[in-house]
Amino acid sequence: MSKWSRIVWVLFIAFVSAPARSDDWPQWFGPQRDGIYRETGLLESFPKDGIKVKWRTPVHGGYAGPAVANGKVFLMDFELKKDVQRPPNPFKRITQPGIERVICLNEKTGEVIWTHAYDCDYTLSYSSGPRTTPIVEGDRVYCLGAEGDLMCLNVESGLPIWKKRVSDEQSPTPMWGFASHPLIYNDKLVCLVGGNDPEHGHGVVRAFDKMTGKDSWSALTAKEPGYAPPILIDQAGVKQLIIFSTVAISSLNPDTGKEYWSQQYGPARVGVSIVTPRFYRDKVLGDLLMVCTQYEGCIVMKLDRDKPTASLLWKRVGKSERKSEALHTLMSTPVMRDGYVYGICVFGELRCLNLKNGDRIWESTEATTYDAGQQKWATAFLIPIGETGSRYYIFNEHGDLILADLTSAKYQEISRTHLIDPTTTDPGREVVWTVPAFANKCIYVRNDKEIICAENSGK
Repeated sequence: MSKWSRIVWVLFIAFVSAPARSDDWPQWFGPQRDGIYRETGLLESFPKDGIKVKWRTPVHGGYAGPAVANGKVFLMDFELKKDVQRPPNPFKRITQPGIERVICLNEKTGEVIWTHAYDCDYTLSYSSGPRTTPIVEGDRVYCLGAEGDLMCLNVESGLPIWKKRVSDEQSPTPMWGFASHPLIYNDKLVCLVGGNDPEHGHGVVRAFDKMTGKDSWSALTAKEPGYAPPILIDQAGVKQLIIFSTVAISSLNPDTGKEYWSQQYGPARVGVSIVTPRFYRDKVLGDLLMVCTQYEGCIVMKLDRDKPTASLLWKRVGKSERKSEALHTLMSTPVMRDGYVYGICVFGELRCLNLKNGDRIWESTEATTYDAGQQKWATAFLIPIGETGSRYYIFNEHGDLILADLTSAKYQEISRTHLIDPTTTDPGREVVWTVPAFANKCIYVRNDKEIICAENSGK
């Protein structure tokens, strides 16, 4: 055997014997902030007696999902103080004294490593707890509480490195609290906080020095900031920060906050711009950006590949959220793939649309409401498995995880398992409205009583 033959053989053996890929999930929507689960070597179907739960750890209330990084799990929750009761009407905004917390757990055992707790009076609707997923970078974890407590904590100790309150008279707590998951870009931490005076630091979106918490820049105006997480894309040779507020989709220079382009969209009724903007490079249609709301429907922008501009590809709005042909989505981010769109409409209709024009191809409620049919605000989260292909995880509000194929032909369920019980009663029924974290061949998900870690290895 020649020298080069031996080298090729060694490389081949190393390749075929390499362990299946594992990844952390250090922020909202995963390591690349695109909601795609890229691990391999996973379960091909779920056991009949249920997926194996490695550990369970008690927690308090919250919609905030977990972040998993460097052997630790980070989560936020909220507990009312003694003798304080939530209002019978969850929409009502009253002062509810309580304690908000950031919790750090051992990824392998669920043991609590540290807790950072602070007094926090809730004044928001749907007040079960915090909304945002922590974001971990190096030895720091960044968190944004429901009432605007923005902080940077030491990963090992939980001690504050810096803290500030972003809510004030000019940027009051939104109706459903601060819910837009922060984003890190270079030396900046980007947050949607609200305001109509960007020249004096009170714009819809603000960037802070991630090392010190000092203000860097502020941009955009709107009566309400909305709740949609910002994303970062590489397009036309520049980095573009995409902001979906209650009045527009905007592209900003993430270094300065200067606007590249903007598309008016809204104003979103009762401020519910919640869905994460979805970016996709389609082989036929080009580079696309999609957003949806419950009342205003969905819109797809086509982004120019040569300069940072965009144009409207199509917009679909039904006569009402009850009579919609396309997507009127409350909080679940749709997926664009291979010429089609897959998403959850506000009454639980899992729909497939033609990406070219928004025409509906099919719909199904099998993954969301089962035999109950349409049910308002019925929610499930779509998690594509890999960057290509038709396989998805669907985590619904019943606490069930479904493995399914989504194609232009139909919805086809492969396997289903119950992960966690629904506990939140804000919408008038018990639900779990939290997106799981998928990390290191495990699934991490919480309700208002516990967080669990379930095995997902197909070894």
